[in-house]
Amino acid sequence: MKIAIYSDNFYPEMSGISDSVISIAKELAKEGDQFQFYVPHYSRKDFLAVKLPPVELELGENVGIFRMPSVPYPQAPTKQGRFVLPVLSSWRHIKRFGPDIIYTQDFFSAGIEALIVSRLLKKPLVGTNHTPVREFLKYSPVRFRYMDKLILKYVSWYYNRCRWITSPCRAILEEMRTFGFKRKGLPLSNPIQLADFKPADRSAKQDLKRKFGLSSRTILYTGRLAEEKHIDDLIRAVAIVEKSMPDITLVCTGLGNAEASLKQLVKTLCIEKKVLFLGYVEPNSFLQLYQASDLFAVMSTAETECLGMMQAMATGIPVIGANAGGLPEYIAPQCGYVIEPGDIETLAQKIIHLFENPEEMESLGQGGFEHVKQFSTAQITAKWRELFRREIARARENGYA
Repeated sequence: MKIAIYSDNFYPEMSGISDSVISIAKELAKEGDQFQFYVPHYSRKDFLAVKLPPVELELGENVGIFRMPSVPYPQAPTKQGRFVLPVLSSWRHIKRFGPDIIYTQDFFSAGIEALIVSRLLKKPLVGTNHTPVREFLKYSPVRFRYMDKLILKYVSWYYNRCRWITSPCRAILEEMRTFGFKRKGLPLSNPIQLADFKPADRSAKQDLKRKFGLSSRTILYTGRLAEEKHIDDLIRAVAIVEKSMPDITLVCTGLGNAEASLKQLVKTLCIEKKVLFLGYVEPNSFLQLYQASDLFAVMSTAETECLGMMQAMATGIPVIGANAGGLPEYIAPQCGYVIEPGDIETLAQKIIHLFENPEEMESLGQGGFEHVKQFSTAQITAKWRELFRREIARARENGYA
């Protein structure tokens, strides 16, 4: 198979979308399938923001990368966002590549180019919608009356141009149905690199806690520092927990446009020593940080899955998540707790309860470790292989490709 992937999110931008499609391509390429990414050109500044050298990513001989002209998106939560200019800059390259199928990750900019190219080449277009549009629109710097409905209708219109789409959660597909989406929609998890995450025994955990300077009661959050992630709820909960558990620590990794306001909140609550902001964490330390932590919490209302949470499960630590978006679809009862968005008191109570009941904490961690195995890279990419091959065969039978 020869598969072209168009995406507005890619290396070096910190993005679950980028991680997901790179994992799929690398795994399928092992069996000889060829992938070609069509993604934004990033500036030197975007690389340096996450302490990476400004050089191209090497993904193997069967995976290529073509960079398209792009402009910065100042409001991007990662501070690295780019908009591809859909001016058919990929046209000559993709004609030479000759894809069997085109896979789109976005419904704007790069997605528009993917749609145009698929029509010109007469190749099937399939896609994934990772974006809880309605939730993100709440935090848009520019809004006007009826904008939400117009954009949601546009998203449905765009994905109706695809032969079928997937989404990490059913909630996104159901939202799209209400705004006119009529194609086949499949809920399908992002692939989780289980080999990169594994539990640590008690001795190793204590050594890692000393390495990072963490307390015996450490809560972890990984991801963007963005308003829709509601990290302020975690901070306010820690302020409550700290009154009865002075050794509590909250560790936050990642970058984002909410960083300054979150640090100010920590200062206002006088818990500067209880909350650590680590920014970008290099891969080896990233795994160790999970192993050094005791509990993962995410109160975001804009998650379709939350790779950070799934990685926590793979590391054998329990999770607490908001009852919003795709989180409740992935937090099984044996993995942790689901609580209502914004319920800071209950969040604090659950944190205290788990630290006071280490046997339950260990049981939930083990439950998550077993639960997440079904979302391994091998199992998820096997499903993608079947989906791609089936669509290519169908398109050829119908004279579409």
